[in-house]
Amino acid sequence: MADTEKNEGITPAPALMRSASGSVDDGKVGHAEDNFEVFKRGDGQVDFRTVGWIQASVIFLKVIFAVGVLTIPSAMYVLGALPGAINVLGWQALNTYCAIIQGNFRNAHAGCHSIADMANVVGGVWLKEVVGVLFLVTYAIVGAAGIFGSSVALNVFSNHAICTNWFMAVCTIAVFILASARKFEKIAWLTWAGFLSVYIAVFIVVVGVTQRDRPAAAPQTGEYDFGYRVIGNPTFVSAITSVATIFCSGAGTSAFLPVISEMRRPRDYNKAVYLCMSIVTASYLTFSLVVYAYCGKWVASPSLGSAGDTLKKVAYGVGLIGLLVSACLYIHVAAKYLFVRMLRDSPHLQKNSVVHWSVWLGCTFGMSVVAFLLASGIPIFNYLLALAGSLTFAPLALGLPGYLWIYDHQHYRKGAWWQVLVYWLNWLMILLAVFLTVGGTYGTVQSIIDAYASGEIGQAFSCADNNV
Repeated sequence: MADTEKNEGITPAPALMRSASGSVDDGKVGHAEDNFEVFKRGDGQVDFRTVGWIQASVIFLKVIFAVGVLTIPSAMYVLGALPGAINVLGWQALNTYCAIIQGNFRNAHAGCHSIADMANVVGGVWLKEVVGVLFLVTYAIVGAAGIFGSSVALNVFSNHAICTNWFMAVCTIAVFILASARKFEKIAWLTWAGFLSVYIAVFIVVVGVTQRDRPAAAPQTGEYDFGYRVIGNPTFVSAITSVATIFCSGAGTSAFLPVISEMRRPRDYNKAVYLCMSIVTASYLTFSLVVYAYCGKWVASPSLGSAGDTLKKVAYGVGLIGLLVSACLYIHVAAKYLFVRMLRDSPHLQKNSVVHWSVWLGCTFGMSVVAFLLASGIPIFNYLLALAGSLTFAPLALGLPGYLWIYDHQHYRKGAWWQVLVYWLNWLMILLAVFLTVGGTYGTVQSIIDAYASGEIGQAFSCADNNV
């Protein structure tokens, strides 16, 4: 909590207001909450604040436990099992910490619907605009990864029956339709289905790889190099790309913030985060270590293809819903930011008007088209996620949360020794974000250039089969 002088002019979180008799005055509480929140409650208005904390946790699970889990085993091959495991644990712990910072800051400052609103509090309009653009780019990229993964599934089912771009177009249309549900409450059932879909699909692969004598992609006769390494020996470019990929797998915490604005009790946010990130961390670590231990360097990316052709079809069949729902959530979050930005303080924000629906559908359609173009333009899964991790998630999910904490805890700089230590550790986190942004973006872009030059990536907007 910031010191008193620093908090002047900031609207605090609404406290329980009591009448003269000492009882809670529900009317005043409701009025205070309405003043604090972006979405109001009242007659003739669409009530967006309907999400419980369990529902919120499942939405967070689907945001995080999505396309990222499918790339960690291949990142472990580059780094080695031990550094890979340390990266998974370290980044997920840091991502959890940053998620809690963002939620606490949002609940202490009125009117914060998105990470861009929070940037406006600490840095003014210019920082708000920069962060807003980063937010949109981030979720366009990871939305593209979801569309790309879904098109891989359709290629697997059909044995590449038609041009991959047509499959991507079909997936984009499906994502647009799903993402156009206005409220998180309405897509909550999709997140349940999507999370279970991907979780079961990954579990099928994990069990499948343990039942084979040798990896499905390895030579099936004679001697071969298995490629399992406890500690890898990567180049800087390959290492930073893999680190960025693992970081990205749990860095979508800025997508949690719009969900808080639609929770019945925003104060339950921390419970939802801890439940979500505990499941994610345990699952990422066990799934990725087992798949890498049994596949070595022959692990596929996405990893659903690591257990052979038959189980690949089964896994993608089960996981297709989850891949589509992941893309749906990312597009929904980005579109909701645009929607609130355009209609904020307008009667159309919570009114079933032509303007309301036109703006909302225009936002979801526009973000879907951008994601489609990115998925077709960078047609390889790992690099899409590594690019998101370094270029956009590092400043959004690591650097900015560090500064949000510092903004509300300036008094720690002159406090007890442990407060001073925590204060400077948050500055260190900001420096880490700068390093990951610069170094990670350089490494990822160089990897993409090398992949194009070597033929690992085909031409942009190619009809070629992306099921590799």
